[in-house]
Amino acid sequence: MAYTLHAFPESGACYKVAMMLTLSGAEWRGAWIDYFATTETRTPEWRERMSVMGEAPVLDDGALRLTQSGAILFHLGETLPTFAPEGAEEKREALRWILFDNHKFTSYLATWRFLIGWAPDPDPAVVAFFRARVEGAFAVVEKQLEHRPFLLGARPTIADLSLNGYLHYPQSEWPLGLAERFPNVAGWIGRIAALPGWKGPYELLPGPRRPPIR
Repeated sequence: MAYTLHAFPESGACYKVAMMLTLSGAEWRGAWIDYFATTETRTPEWRERMSVMGEAPVLDDGALRLTQSGAILFHLGETLPTFAPEGAEEKREALRWILFDNHKFTSYLATWRFLIGWAPDPDPAVVAFFRARVEGAFAVVEKQLEHRPFLLGARPTIADLSLNGYLHYPQSEWPLGLAERFPNVAGWIGRIAALPGWKGPYELLPGPRRPPIR
C-alpha cells in the first residue's frame, strides 16, 4: 500500500483524507485509532511518535509522516493531482477556504455534533452557542455556492473535500434542516457524493463505530 491513514470512523477530519485518497484512486490502508476508549492521540507516547499536536488524522506516505488534514490535502494535491488547485490564484483560494474550514466551518460543526451526540451532559447554552456559529458558517458557504457548483468554480478541488469532511455523516448526527435552510449546500453535498468511487465515512474509515449516546 502506498499510504497508511491513522484514523477513526467518527472523525470528519480523517474522512477528508480518506475521501481524497479514494476519489483519486490511490492505494491506501486504514489503521484504527481507539480514540474514544483510550484517548490514544493525547498520550505522551502518541505525541512523541505520531503527532506533537495530539490529533488525527496522521498519514504515512512512505517515510514521510504528515498531520493536519489541510496540510495533508495540499500534499496529496501535489502527488495525486485530481483535485489540485491550478495556478497561483486558485491555490490562494483553496488555502483561503481551507483556513475558513478549519477555523469555523468544520471547527464549529464538529464541536456541535460532538456535544449533541457524544458529550454526556452538555450545557444547553454551549450547545446553542455552537449551533448559532454553525449556522453562520453555513450561510457563508451557501452564498459562495449560489452561482457555482463547487467552491472555486466548475470542478471540485481539495477545498471542497476539506469542507465536506463532516457533511456526509447521517443527518441525525447534525440535524440542521439542511435541504430547507441551505439548499445550495445540500446540492453541493450531492455533487460530491456523485463523484466516481465516492463512499461515505462509515464505509471508508477503519475500526468499529461508536454510535452517539443520544
